[in-house]
Amino acid sequence: LQTRMQSLQPDPKAQYRTVYEALKKIVLTEGFWRPLRGINVTMLGAGPAHAMYFACYEKMKKSLSDTIQHGGNSHLANGIAGSVATLLHDAVMNPAEVVKQRMQMFNSPYKSVLACIRTVQKTEGFGAFYRSYTTQLTMNVPFQAIHFITYEFMQEQINPHREYNPRSHIVSGAIAGAVAAAATTPLDVCKTLLNTQENMALSSVNISGHLSGMVNAFKTVYQLGGISGYFRGVQARVIYQMPSTAIAWSVYEFFKYFLTKHKLEKRP
Repeated sequence: LQTRMQSLQPDPKAQYRTVYEALKKIVLTEGFWRPLRGINVTMLGAGPAHAMYFACYEKMKKSLSDTIQHGGNSHLANGIAGSVATLLHDAVMNPAEVVKQRMQMFNSPYKSVLACIRTVQKTEGFGAFYRSYTTQLTMNVPFQAIHFITYEFMQEQINPHREYNPRSHIVSGAIAGAVAAAATTPLDVCKTLLNTQENMALSSVNISGHLSGMVNAFKTVYQLGGISGYFRGVQARVIYQMPSTAIAWSVYEFFKYFLTKHKLEKRP
């Protein structure tokens, strides 16, 4: 839904005013499973990407917090740790995101994930899978910095003793995801344009070939939609991120608690 709603020059059959209207229209005209196209490639990359992401975050957060605040909880340390963890995460997830978004576009010519990978590789080269990587990082570094700082801040407010409390992890995760998603929507619109290379949008502003680079993407979005163009799909983005970050944090905190408790019980 987010990819479709961020389309800058959509096909008349793929114009949506609200998230509900978009979902209803896609299901009725393209089938029940259409909104989930490309999810398999995202799931394939998500496992290793999130493992590196949280492992890097936890290690750096402790090291930097000890250095900056001598064992205390430093918001600066949380932000830096989240930003560095993002570099590893996005190196795995960027190609998966390119494939997923291309498969989710209206009238996508790709029949399967493998067909999409082969066609993009053959027609645009390997670089196409990382064309939006710098934009992705430019978006995700502030996103994750805001995300982690907000999560840790919320934990200080509603779970000051940092005990395992599923409700607090879900609430903190959801709020952190919503705040970070809303703040970085303009960058996400630019990323979607770079990933999908909308022919109608690019030809309408006399761009031939492939659009590349965040600066060019920002200019193109403004030419096509003005200031409001930067916030296309903000509602869908927030709705998508809230449960996503809530689930991610609650699962992470559960396994952190489970493994720590198991380790302590094994000690003599």
